Amino acid sequence: MSRPPRNPSIPTRHGVSASCVALPQPPAGTAPWASVLDFLAQRLPKVDRHAWAERLTRGEVLDEQGQPVAPDAPYRGGTRLHYYRTLHAEPEVPFTETVLHQDAHLLVVDKPHFLPVTPGGRYVQQSLLVRLKQRLDLPDLSPIHRIDRETAGLVLLSVCAQDRAAYQALFRDRVVDKVYEAIAPFDAVLALPRVHRSRMAEDPTRFYRMTEVPGEPNSETAIDLLEQRGAWARYRLAPVTGKRHQLRVHMAALGLPLAGDQFYPSVLRGPDEAEDFANPLRLLARGIAFTDPVTGEARRFESGLDLDWPSP
Repeated sequence: MSRPPRNPSIPTRHGVSASCVALPQPPAGTAPWASVLDFLAQRLPKVDRHAWAERLTRGEVLDEQGQPVAPDAPYRGGTRLHYYRTLHAEPEVPFTETVLHQDAHLLVVDKPHFLPVTPGGRYVQQSLLVRLKQRLDLPDLSPIHRIDRETAGLVLLSVCAQDRAAYQALFRDRVVDKVYEAIAPFDAVLALPRVHRSRMAEDPTRFYRMTEVPGEPNSETAIDLLEQRGAWARYRLAPVTGKRHQLRVHMAALGLPLAGDQFYPSVLRGPDEAEDFANPLRLLARGIAFTDPVTGEARRFESGLDLDWPSP
């Protein structure tokens, strides 16, 4: 997740940091693009030529000094352009994040279900990072780790750019204790506590899903029972590794798919279909503990959220 420091000449706009694209130096004697507009329209075609022309006219494409690039600006290889990502129709996430801790180095928040941590896909303004940048006026704010958009609970963010790498190393080096809670079917036969290990890989049939495959395990989760209510139970999940969708895949593999899960064990809706806000994924990032690499303090945080039990 490490990246170069933000260019101080390029400000954030409405909580969104500018994206950057490099203009390659063409071989001597060639001129593949006559203008900046030609380059943008060909290299970044998800935004059509007309839309790029409008962005240039509105001053939403900047050079390396933070100055607007003219709509008829000629192509200059070896430079960089900065532009701001926008969406014309962005779904609103009608739930609010809660700040649990803030100091000069670290921000800890409770993220609601359905809110992505960072901009992507259908969401820009409706992302945790952009909301917090605007709300707290913290332009260098950056997530130290991420949880799924469907998952609620603790998210840690670095306040200062110079601290980011040290905090991210905690997760890369697996020196963070993380605890999740989930609600899934109760199985009186399944022996708990237990540790589930498997090899996980991307599902070749669905680009946004993961699956278990034969081979040496690369994922591990400790699972225990916390509470039973009729056909449902609340489980404690402690991941050792951090594979995408790991907890959801491991529980589904045990025959315990999480309540509200739209993708495991089978796909119930596409990733771009409308959300059912009344039926969230019952997965919560409950607790996290670590030694702060910047201050040396022992840190421990617990979510103030609770999972809703499904109807009997």
